[in-house]
Amino acid sequence: MSRNIEPTKLDLKTDLKHLYTPPVQEVVIVEVPAMQFLMLEGKGDPNTAQEYKDAIEALYTVAYTTRFLLKKEAAIDYPVMPLEGLWWADGGREAPRENWQWTTMIMQPDCVTDVWFAEACRQAQRKKSLPALEKIRLEHFYEGTAAQIMHVGPFADEGPTLEKLDRFLEEHGYTFRGKHHEIYLNDLRRIAPDKMRTVIRHPFG
Repeated sequence: MSRNIEPTKLDLKTDLKHLYTPPVQEVVIVEVPAMQFLMLEGKGDPNTAQEYKDAIEALYTVAYTTRFLLKKEAAIDYPVMPLEGLWWADGGREAPRENWQWTTMIMQPDCVTDVWFAEACRQAQRKKSLPALEKIRLEHFYEGTAAQIMHVGPFADEGPTLEKLDRFLEEHGYTFRGKHHEIYLNDLRRIAPDKMRTVIRHPFG
């Protein structure tokens, strides 16, 4: 890319604000379109499982590498979007954490093609050892109609927020479908637990 070309900037955080910044402690309904993500699956307690730590490191590395690659080679600039997670387990919320299954992911704009993704993975592999790198894929994910709410504070205090979300669905005659979805608006590696902001989303039908 020529140094004289100003990159086209994609304002994803404004365009997708309704999906990523719901009111605090107020349930809202959103229509979530198909979007593409860097994704990978795993199992285990996110607080202790090395597999989860490896997944987060690989995702962030590929996400930032992809962003810088497109800015340099395609004159397209965009923010790296928040880390997200889908969670499920046999036994539901009461299941032991070591039995939790998860998909961790970061949303990518449509300009990120399979070709750019493959090149970003190659560059990431040259930068550092990433045990989870080969597990990452670029894939579209569709949720459709969902209810969501903003939780502020540590994950251990999510109970009342989840109860409010459950009550909303029940009172309106909706049935939860799909997987528990969390969007972490802060970098979990650098934020105090009491200041964390987490979007909790439950698709319903």
